[in-house]
Amino acid sequence: MATECMTNSGRDSTQRVEFGCSEESMVPEKFVWPDEFKPKEGLPELQVPKIDLQKFLSGNESDIEETIRLVDEACKKHGFFLLVNHGVDMELMKKLHGCMEEFFTFPFDVKQKAQRKFGENFGYANSFIGRFSNNLPWKETLSVPYVADQKSTAHDYILEIYGNELSHHGKVYQECGEALSELGLKIVELLGLSLGVPKERFRKFYEDNESIMRLNYYPPCEKPELTLGTGPHCDPTSITILHQDHVSGLQVYVDDEWHTIPPITDSFVINIGDTFMALTNGVYKSCLHRAVVNCKEARKSMAFFLNPAADKVVRAPDEVVEKNPPRKFPDFTWPMLLQLTQKFYRSDSNTLKAFIPWLEEQQKLANDTNTAPPL
Repeated sequence: MATECMTNSGRDSTQRVEFGCSEESMVPEKFVWPDEFKPKEGLPELQVPKIDLQKFLSGNESDIEETIRLVDEACKKHGFFLLVNHGVDMELMKKLHGCMEEFFTFPFDVKQKAQRKFGENFGYANSFIGRFSNNLPWKETLSVPYVADQKSTAHDYILEIYGNELSHHGKVYQECGEALSELGLKIVELLGLSLGVPKERFRKFYEDNESIMRLNYYPPCEKPELTLGTGPHCDPTSITILHQDHVSGLQVYVDDEWHTIPPITDSFVINIGDTFMALTNGVYKSCLHRAVVNCKEARKSMAFFLNPAADKVVRAPDEVVEKNPPRKFPDFTWPMLLQLTQKFYRSDSNTLKAFIPWLEEQQKLANDTNTAPPL
């Protein structure tokens, strides 16, 4: 993978400083992953269905049935599918990638104004330094909020940090949030029908969503065979809507083997997260995936993480549980799972398994506090 890498000046030199690299060692030890996690070449491509959303929305019964069948098969096996003819303006996505390119090439002190603090969901993060001490990801991120029933959360967030200097960024992030939130509602309608529940059920559950838009920047790495852009994990969120640039890097673990999902122009990669897996009583899978880097060019992607409002209780519909008994997950709210993954547990393939006893312990502590006699 890295046998013919060449060094570039300029941006690469700046990146070495931000990632703590010296001239002698381009990959500091804290970025070097154990051998069993290191990327390999020649992986097979994951065969994921290409879902035409307009066919689902067309009203044609045979098109709808075929779409539901393809989505149901994919979500039961690995939780990934491609979405085309989705209705999102690709010119808007080009603007978004332009903003990403501009932001991540700013000097480090400018990006650091938006520094993400421990336990918080939003802001700039440089390889999650401070949150983790080893197996660090070779990337930078900027995460902004999107709340469906508020008019300008993403724009206001950027204005609060940068003022009018980056107002154009905030406007683009807000427009993207609105478009992707609406797309997310169509996706959960489709998923609902695939599960055999009325399509309005999940739309209503997510219509006041409190979501996260994350911009990912993966710089070139002189020894990409030693590190990962994002380590193996399952998304703790509900639904991920991913837009990739032209650079490949997404890999998914299926049937005991890593597979690639190459970027396809004008499409989104959709995957099921842990919260939606719980909402389906485990019928639909949240699958392990990661991002790799390369030595030749940077990779950019945008992930819109659809999440329910903070007060919505995640509980699989009775009709889904009746078909797939018993009920496998306790009731919870999205902030509870988020708290675990932001403060106590690094997301992996066992996040939900770890969440259940942790949640029970938190509830026990809360009950003990409420029943304790006054001093």
